[in-house]
Amino acid sequence: MIKGLGIDIIEIYRIERAIHKNPRFLERIFTEEEVLLFEERNQQPSTIAGFFAAKEAAVKALGTGIRDIQWRDIEIKKTPEGKPYIKLHNNAATIAYSKDIKEILVSISHSKDYAVAQAIAF
Repeated sequence: MIKGLGIDIIEIYRIERAIHKNPRFLERIFTEEEVLLFEERNQQPSTIAGFFAAKEAAVKALGTGIRDIQWRDIEIKKTPEGKPYIKLHNNAATIAYSKDIKEILVSISHSKDYAVAQAIAF
């Protein structure tokens, strides 16, 4: 049964601007594994923006928004085939457990100017 749905869209230039304005932006928002993945992909702003949108979509699917969750508590990972999936940590995992959410599926896409993600909590 679907327990939550979230979607987010972001202009890629906003992520580019945040990275240039604040050198610690990546460390504050993303896990070490996520940052390593970005480095493997030459820090492509579209990839970073897609992961950011996925985190936003996930907190919406949890029904909490970001207020009770740290950004790094939601980790976007990739299967060997490249399919994104979400791993929850700390308070995000606690909230999911309290709502009997066992999994959050995510889909990420982008165009030249925008990144979008949709998350469905089960």
